[in-house]
Amino acid sequence: MIPKILTKVQADEMGRLIDEASRIVIVCHVAPDGDAIGSSLALWNLLTELGKDVHVVTPDAYPADLRFLKGCKDILVYSQYADFAKELLGRADLVFCLDFNEPKRVDQMEAVLCASPAKKVLIDHHLAPKPFCDMTVSHPEISSTCELLFRVICSLGLFDRLTLDAAAAIYTGMMTDTGNFTYNSNSPETYLIIAELIKKGLNKDAVYARLHNNNRAEKLQLNSYAISKKMELFPLQGAAIISLSQRELNHYRYQKGDTEGLVNVPLSIENIYFSAFVREETNLIKISLRSKGTFPSNKIAEEYFNGGGHLNAAGGEFFGTLQEACDALKKLLPLIGSLTEQAKKES
Repeated sequence: MIPKILTKVQADEMGRLIDEASRIVIVCHVAPDGDAIGSSLALWNLLTELGKDVHVVTPDAYPADLRFLKGCKDILVYSQYADFAKELLGRADLVFCLDFNEPKRVDQMEAVLCASPAKKVLIDHHLAPKPFCDMTVSHPEISSTCELLFRVICSLGLFDRLTLDAAAAIYTGMMTDTGNFTYNSNSPETYLIIAELIKKGLNKDAVYARLHNNNRAEKLQLNSYAISKKMELFPLQGAAIISLSQRELNHYRYQKGDTEGLVNVPLSIENIYFSAFVREETNLIKISLRSKGTFPSNKIAEEYFNGGGHLNAAGGEFFGTLQEACDALKKLLPLIGSLTEQAKKES
């Protein structure tokens, strides 16, 4: 049995907010991943099924490999259609904030989101949510926002209204946010939920194939180049760093999502407990961090790179050159080494 995640009071309150809302907007974090898009589209499908006027607004573009999910073509990208997005948020009755824990995670949309007069509901699994919504459903112990959303839907008594398209979106987020169920996914309830999604008609193998067996040659070449030429190993500290410049990305015709999962690759090397992927963008450097065991990659992100995340999966940003970002990481190698030793002892 899958325990309900909402109390009766919470379920009644969220149900009332949905019932009374005519115009609903769903927003997620900047650089949306499979969990952000999966949860947004699953909720979009459900609320559309309930007859609501619903729009999904993302701060910027989503990865191309998620386009198979129903509703992707209707996503409004704020960086491309800011005026329309402002209009939607300005007249919304209800806003769902999914897969982020504070307003700054929507980047350039922050002021518009906070100014919206709509009631706001947060559904998220990141640590330490800020009190910016009227209702907050936060469970960092749950593997993904998609898994949390499924539990919320069940608590609302809406499981029967969950469509196959919504089931596919939920599974996509659960799978991608756990590295295909290789980390943060040891709860029995996670697999009970998958079973319920399969009962809805989900073909989980087909979803995996759409995400992982549909690559462009340039994507594979980029990742191969990154591993063979740009991966630096620091075995004494149990660490690895991969960096890619814009020139290198452009050479392989980089598309958003092409390097998804690249940061995880060094963790397959024996005794590597910490991996960083450093990617140059137009105005800043994006940093993705992954770790094994009890190594707190989120602490590195929070304290040194204006970011955050989960214990084993976090991210941040750096304002400077690509080389300066890599140098900043290398200065942390003594700390990383001590954290690696601690994680080894606790494993």
